[in-house]
Amino acid sequence: MTSKKISPTVNLSELPRSHHCGPAGLAPVFASGRFSTNEVDELMSGPMSGVRVIDLSSMMSGPWAADILGDQGADVIKVEVPGQGDHVRSLPNRSGDMSAMFVNVNRSKRSLTLNLKSPEGVEVLKRLVRTADVVVQNFRPGVVERLGIGYEDLSAVNPRLVYLSMSGFGERGPDAQQRVYDPLIQALTGLTTIQAGSDSARPRLVRTILPDKLSAIVAAQALTAALFARQRTGRGQHIRLSMLESVLSFLWASDMGAYTFADKPVPVEQGGSFIDLIYETADGFMTIATNSNAEWQALCRAVGHPEWIEDERFATPVGRSEYINERLELVQSALGGKTTAQWMELMTQFDVPAAPTLTRAQVIEHPQVLATGIVFDYEHPVAGRLRQARVPSRFSDTVPDAPRGAPRLGEHNAEILAEIGYDEVARAALAQRGVVGTEHPVAIPV
Repeated sequence: MTSKKISPTVNLSELPRSHHCGPAGLAPVFASGRFSTNEVDELMSGPMSGVRVIDLSSMMSGPWAADILGDQGADVIKVEVPGQGDHVRSLPNRSGDMSAMFVNVNRSKRSLTLNLKSPEGVEVLKRLVRTADVVVQNFRPGVVERLGIGYEDLSAVNPRLVYLSMSGFGERGPDAQQRVYDPLIQALTGLTTIQAGSDSARPRLVRTILPDKLSAIVAAQALTAALFARQRTGRGQHIRLSMLESVLSFLWASDMGAYTFADKPVPVEQGGSFIDLIYETADGFMTIATNSNAEWQALCRAVGHPEWIEDERFATPVGRSEYINERLELVQSALGGKTTAQWMELMTQFDVPAAPTLTRAQVIEHPQVLATGIVFDYEHPVAGRLRQARVPSRFSDTVPDAPRGAPRLGEHNAEILAEIGYDEVARAALAQRGVVGTEHPVAIPV
């Protein structure tokens, strides 16, 4: 199979169905070993091709983790509540009865509506899990065990299963059972005080759902690591991941320096400055970042103040940090006389790291963004013309197909059930008994 690279405009109806891994597809590749390495290489269209993911999650972190794998070639089956689906489907900013957030974090998936509160629904899921490599769930701790779809339940029918449990605060501790949304994690991890610039300043939220999205990326990495380990051990495993742990690990890399040396006294945390690194120009805003001595000296020359180089306060990185407010005030005082474009030309000339501060509308038209080709358009059969970001990692060999558009609720019920052995009569009976959804009804054979 020749891999299809993403083109600027993609018609979904022309995309191959290589992600659909039924009995004749690739889902059992790793479980059964019935394809040789050469045969798998020939069939692959993305590094995760041949992996089947059952996505039981909702909202952002779990669905986007599964979406990342789907974009890289995995067959992702999103299991949803019949007649209702993921709450994200109902959010505003809509086109063709689909929300923007849903189509952005649930593309490259198929949708199966299944009543997991019924024993028959659980049996259908177990039958599906026998063909799967991965299960992702983000129910509150204890819920999947009560439903009979926890790790112990599902690994019993597929010992090679990699099972990811995502939570807000973790499965232990006083807050384990609390309902969690992104702002709670920002607050509890100290991210809001880091964003404020100082422990004594009013805490501020990061104006994007960073904990949710970061947890999704950590989850996708953990799943691929577990699949790699399975190739060597032959065994699946249970991965537990909380948003709390994801964010604390993330912050420790650069924001918890005062707490890294455990035997040293911890000072009251002060922010880097009451001024951030966004400067106002004659017609807008820009940012300039100078870390090394050479970069600071180049900036002084670029803004026409070489005498600042001789100022002992700013001669070293330590001094520039100690007198950061004074330094940034000087830089700001010099930038008001020229436009952002004029300053960008000078910064480039003097090799000073700088960038214009763009609105979201400006970002998608910026020459550097256009040069990467990361933003592309395609036609969705329900939502219409979509603009999205492609898979950011560019693979030289296992090039993924263009992402498939997000599914309608229950769109693939018949297709998925047929793949796991339910004939037309059995599928109709399941729908009639409310085990699977009837969003796309099929006639009962006579």
